[in-house]
Amino acid sequence: MKITAPHLGNVYLAAKALFDGLEIDYIMPPLNNKSAIEIGSLYSPEEMCLPFKIMVGNYIQAIEKGADTVIIPGSCGPCRFGEYGEMQMNLLNRLGYDLEFILIDSPGDIGIKELFNRINRISTKSNKSGRQKIKVLSDAIKIMNLIDKIEGEARYLTGYEEEKGKCKKILNNCIREAFKCNNPQEMIEVLKEYEIELNNIKLDKNKNPVKIAIIGEIYTIIEPFSNLYIEDKLMDYGVSTQKKLTPSWWVKNTALSPIKLNSLDIKNAGKEYLSIGIGGHGRECIGEAVLAYENGFDGAIQIFPMGCMPEIVSKAILPTISKDKDFPIMSLIVDEMTGEAGYVTRIEAFVDLLERRKVDALSWS
Repeated sequence: MKITAPHLGNVYLAAKALFDGLEIDYIMPPLNNKSAIEIGSLYSPEEMCLPFKIMVGNYIQAIEKGADTVIIPGSCGPCRFGEYGEMQMNLLNRLGYDLEFILIDSPGDIGIKELFNRINRISTKSNKSGRQKIKVLSDAIKIMNLIDKIEGEARYLTGYEEEKGKCKKILNNCIREAFKCNNPQEMIEVLKEYEIELNNIKLDKNKNPVKIAIIGEIYTIIEPFSNLYIEDKLMDYGVSTQKKLTPSWWVKNTALSPIKLNSLDIKNAGKEYLSIGIGGHGRECIGEAVLAYENGFDGAIQIFPMGCMPEIVSKAILPTISKDKDFPIMSLIVDEMTGEAGYVTRIEAFVDLLERRKVDALSWS
């Protein structure tokens, strides 16, 4: 068995640690690039959204390197992503690949027992004991939490750093060095070292940087290739950013969803504007926009793939929040045809607006 999984931000670090720790063969797809999206667009139905196409590109790139078992993230929600797992399996079967699939769904939809059965299939070829497997899984989750924490702090502290580019440099070095590790414990130690280094950088507390919340569809805000590396661009502009939806948030949210105790702060914040779930993370998008305003952010950028139904609903609600609270919110829609030049121009114009508002107190509406 040679296992593979699609890219989703820095999750590949935790996945690598998991596979290394279990000592099972795996094929890591190349980091997302133009080839992945070209392959995915070639074989996917045209109306499918960007995440579907990039993931298909990931699968095929890994399969061509020898992967024969594919982990597919799934969801049974009303969003059409709920159908993607089955559709991707059918697509790969039609292409003639002889594969085994492990579809990871929400425990609220398939039950805790079935979820553990499917996770257990990942480790069937491992010679580790049950206790060791649990330890490896725990370490992988710890790695996911650590890298999310480091990334979040680096992106927020950018606005306050004395040496321009320091936070970005530490973050990039951290990811690069972590990927070189060959076992979970080694990776954890590397991440902790970079966490300490990040906490010790010199900050200018007198700075008053523009602060922007990144909200929207979870794949396109977590996977930097899909959003044309918007957070890196904002770091270059000296903007502090924050996003609540991260891989570690997803794990916690999914675990708590069966008892309906997931993301209570986000749900409560947005209930005035959207009180029910509409699939995907549309409800979270609304709550995050309100929380960003309440937490003193200067604006928010919503990112979602072309045709994403929940985010289209959210986009229709966001102008009301923006008007009620005089809080600038810009929506960016991405697909495989998105031109980077126009995209960057919109981001720069939005940052300019927020900077002027801080000085002149301009009204957004």
